[in-house]
Amino acid sequence: MTAPAQDTSAQLRAATTGFDFIFSNELEKARETFASGDSPFHSLGLGVCAFLEAALGMETGLMVEASRLLALAEAGAKKQLKLAKSSEKTTQFPPGTEWELLHSDAVILLGLTHALSESYMGYLQCLYAMNSAHSKFSKLYKTVYPNGLENYATPAASSANSRAASIRSETSGSSSPAPSSKPAKSGFFSRFTGATLSVPNTPHVPIIAEEGSIDELILSGTAFGYGLFNLVFSLLPAKIRGVVGFLGFNHDRKLALQALAVSAAKTDVHAVFAGLSLMTYHGVVLLLSGYQANEAHIIKQYRAIVDKLETRYPTGSLWILNRAKILRMSYDPDGAIKVLQDGLVPGRPHTFAQADGLLIFELAWTLLSQRRYQEAADAFIRVTEINSWSHGTYYFIAAGCYISLKNYEKAQELMDRIPELIDRKKIGGKDLPTEVFIKKKLAFYKEKQLALTGSEANFVRAAKISPAEELAVFWNTHARITKDTAIAHLKDWATCLSHPPTIETALLKEHVPAPADATVDASKAGADTPDELAIRALLLGIVHRTAGDFPGAHAFLADAAARNAAVKVSTWVGGVAWFEHAVLDLKEMEARAATSEAAGLAGADTDEWARVLKGALEKLDKALALATQQVDLSSRLDSRIAMLKDEIALKKEMLGLAA
Repeated sequence: MTAPAQDTSAQLRAATTGFDFIFSNELEKARETFASGDSPFHSLGLGVCAFLEAALGMETGLMVEASRLLALAEAGAKKQLKLAKSSEKTTQFPPGTEWELLHSDAVILLGLTHALSESYMGYLQCLYAMNSAHSKFSKLYKTVYPNGLENYATPAASSANSRAASIRSETSGSSSPAPSSKPAKSGFFSRFTGATLSVPNTPHVPIIAEEGSIDELILSGTAFGYGLFNLVFSLLPAKIRGVVGFLGFNHDRKLALQALAVSAAKTDVHAVFAGLSLMTYHGVVLLLSGYQANEAHIIKQYRAIVDKLETRYPTGSLWILNRAKILRMSYDPDGAIKVLQDGLVPGRPHTFAQADGLLIFELAWTLLSQRRYQEAADAFIRVTEINSWSHGTYYFIAAGCYISLKNYEKAQELMDRIPELIDRKKIGGKDLPTEVFIKKKLAFYKEKQLALTGSEANFVRAAKISPAEELAVFWNTHARITKDTAIAHLKDWATCLSHPPTIETALLKEHVPAPADATVDASKAGADTPDELAIRALLLGIVHRTAGDFPGAHAFLADAAARNAAVKVSTWVGGVAWFEHAVLDLKEMEARAATSEAAGLAGADTDEWARVLKGALEKLDKALALATQQVDLSSRLDSRIAMLKDEIALKKEMLGLAA
C-alpha cells in the first residue's frame, strides 16, 4: 500500500533535515538522520552521501557502496510508484509523480556512479541508466511544465542580452531562440522511447507550491533533472556529443540554464543541487573559456546563487569554495585565499573530508597563481591526505613549485616517488590523462639530463620551465592574475633558457634588460630543446596578454604555433596556442571598445566586431584540428573550444549579427 499524503510529506521533511546536514558539512549527522528512516527519501539520502564522497574523492570502495545504496533507493521508489498509480491524487500533478521523480533521481545517480569507475562496463551501465533517466525527465518535464518555464522565478533577474537570452551553439550548429514545438530529430533510442528535449513553450501562469511541500519537490526536481541533462550533454566534447546525439540526447544550453535557475529559486534539496550545478558551470566558464561575452552578468548570477546558499548553510564547504572562486575570478586572489583559509580553520565542522579537499585544491591553485610556491607545494601535498585521486599529479605539481624555488633536492625527492604513485593508483586499469602527460615529461627530463651530463641522476635540474606552470596552462591559471604577477612570470621565463627570446616587445624592453654579452656559451648552445622554446613562447604570449601588451602577445603566440611542428613531446602546444590567440583577439577587441566608450565615442564598430569574431572562430577551428586523441589533455582543450564558441555566439547575438 502506498504511503498516505501526510506520511509522504512527513518522510520528506525528515529526510530534508539529513540533506541540510550534508550541505552544512555534517556528513555523520546526515547519515544518522537517513539511517533513522526507511522511506525511499531516506534511502536516496544515504546513497547521495556515498555518491558525493565517491565523486569528490574518487574513492573506489565508496563507489561500490554508493551503487548498493542507490539501487535500494531506486527499488523503493519504483515500488511506491507502482502502488501510487492506483491511488487518489494528492498533489497538483498526476498520482505517483513524486515517486517517478525520486526513481529518476536514483537512476541518474546510479548511472553516474557506474561512470566513476572509468571502465568499459561502467560506461555501458552509465549509458543505459542515462538513457532511462533522460526519457523519464523528458516525460516529467512535459507533465509538470507543459507550457514551458516562462514566468517562473529565478535567483537573479536576467537583463536584456544576458545569458538568459538564446544561445546558438557554434559547436552543434543548433539555434534556440525559444524551445520549439517542432519535434527534435530522433535518435536511436528516442525512436523507441519518444524522448526529446524540444517542447512547447507558451507563457502561462506558473504553478504555486508551498515551501517544503511535495508539489515544490516535483516542480524543483523536474526542472533540475531536465536542466542538468541539457547542460551536461551540451558540455561534452564534440566527438562524444556526436555519439550521444545519435543515441537521442539532443540539448539546448539556454533552456538548461533556465531550468536550473528555476529549480535553484525553490527551497527543496533539488534547489540546492541546481544551485551547485549553476555555480559549477559559471565557475568553469569564467575559468576556462578565456573570454566571456557578458562577464559582469555571469558574476552577478553566480554571486546571487552563492549568497542564497551561503546564507542558508554558512558552514558548508561547497559555498565557501564558490565564494572564493568569485573573488579569484574578480581579480582578488588575496581575498580568495583568505576565504579558503578561513574555511579550513579547526573550529568549523570537518566531517565531510571530500568537500574540504576541494577547498584545499582551490587554495593550492590560487597560491600557485600568486607565485607563493612553498605554500602551494604544501597545499598540493595536503590534498593527498584528503583523497586518493592521482597522488602522482599532486606530487608533480608540488615538485614544480620546488623547481621554481630552486630547491632541486626536494623536487627530485618528490619526482622519484611519482612512478610508484601512478602505478599504485589506476582507475579502470589505465593512467589518467594528467598521468600520461606526467610520464612523458619525466622521460623528457631524463633524456635531456642524460644528453647534457651523461647520466639521468638529478634529472629535475633539466627542467628549466616549472612543470607546475605548464600544467597551470590547462587550468588557465595565468589569465586572472595581477599585472605585477604577470611581469614577475615574464622576468623568469624570458631568462630561464640559454637563448633569450628573439622577439622584442615593450614589456620585455621595460622589465628584462638585454644581457651585456648576448652571445651564448658554446657548452650550452644545444641545451634548449624545440619543446622548451615552444612552451616558453606560449607562456610569454599568455602573460603579455594578461599584462595588456597585445602586440607582444600576438608575436609570441604566433611564434608558439609556428614552433609546434618541431616539438617532439609537447604536441599540445600548437592547439593551445591557437586557442589562446583566439582569446587574445577577443580581449583586444573588447579593450578597444571599452577605450572608445570611455572616451565618449560610439564604441566599436559592429563590422569590426564581426571581423574579429570570424577570425577567432577560424583560429578555434585550427586549434580543434590539432586536438587529436594522440595529443595530451586534448579533451580539455576540446571542451574549452566549445565553451568559447558559445561565448562568441552570444556576443554575435548581443551585437545583432547573423549566427
